[in-house]
Amino acid sequence: MNSLARLPVMLAAAISLSGCISLGNEPPERLFTLTPEKVTAVGNAAQGELGNAISVIEPDAPQRLSVTRVPVQIDPSSVAYLKDAVWVDKPAKLFQRLLSETIRAGGERLVVDGGDLQYAAATQLSGQIVDLGYDAQSGSAIVRFDAVLKQPDGQLRTRRFESVVSGIPAKADAVGPALNEAANDVAAQIAEWVG
Repeated sequence: MNSLARLPVMLAAAISLSGCISLGNEPPERLFTLTPEKVTAVGNAAQGELGNAISVIEPDAPQRLSVTRVPVQIDPSSVAYLKDAVWVDKPAKLFQRLLSETIRAGGERLVVDGGDLQYAAATQLSGQIVDLGYDAQSGSAIVRFDAVLKQPDGQLRTRRFESVVSGIPAKADAVGPALNEAANDVAAQIAEWVG
């Protein structure tokens, strides 16, 4: 049997198998992101010397936050993930973008990010996301960030920031906006601190 004669047989086999094979899960109904409350106006330009610029380095995060699922702290030693709640990207990357835009929108600092520029800036903001999720015991969305500010003279400053939005049911359509609100609050606190 030549290859042309076998083609219809192979196509029929592939079609009959397609009902048995799943190439992935159903896409989620919605995806979560962090959207800045303050944004830089279109056309706004900033300039300055790299020595006066600040860069926001992608923060570290514990393993439970290094996934695109939203963690739920059930009790002090148990974590689950919220049903139907999926981030568009890892939370650390989303928080970095939110923080950069919030500082940039404040208009007091030149913010550089991306590539080698972020490591060349004299002032660097980094840190660790300690929590960005839902606490089942208190019914709260919690964002907690340990910031590290490296200043041009080499001095380091550290500070913990936190925001809690209470009274939130354990449902994706309520937790998503509450996490965005808490993340924006923390970003605003940090922007004021570095300003």
